[in-house]
Amino acid sequence: MDDWFAAQVERNGPDIHAYLTRRTTDGVADDLLGDVWVAAYGGRSGFDPDIGTPRAWLFGVARHVLHGYYRKHRLRSTMARVIGIDRPTDETAAVDARLDAAALAPQLREGLRSLPAAERELLLLVAWENLTPTEAAQVLGIPAGTARSRLHRARQRMDERLSGSAQVVDETTRQEADR
Repeated sequence: MDDWFAAQVERNGPDIHAYLTRRTTDGVADDLLGDVWVAAYGGRSGFDPDIGTPRAWLFGVARHVLHGYYRKHRLRSTMARVIGIDRPTDETAAVDARLDAAALAPQLREGLRSLPAAERELLLLVAWENLTPTEAAQVLGIPAGTARSRLHRARQRMDERLSGSAQVVDETTRQEADR
């Protein structure tokens, strides 16, 4: 294995594995990660640094492998986790944050389900995988401007969907405190 590829595996492996795990299960993600490395190593001569970053290219390979897995097994992607939140340092704040997240989880899941597939995938690549909109565009094979427009629409739709959720969280927290 050449040094450049080994460095990419080391640098991007945990993020690619997390991407696959969020869309499958740990065991399946482990297998798919191996498939990603085999496909990427075999196709490494096709990577063009003038077009994009190694990270975005590897996410594109992972996305392709994942789609092949779904086609082959006719599985549907399901949301296994809610977008993570920063962990507060204080235990009371941590409990509050978990209550807030639990109260928002149904609205968040429903909001994500309501997005068109192209917007949802783009939003998840940017929010979960910490890709830039330009890198996400490369992964999806769309122009960067299109990605920015879709991301803006997806964020607006999620904001609209969740705008009343803060009131729900406040009311839930108050009800819990009254018990």
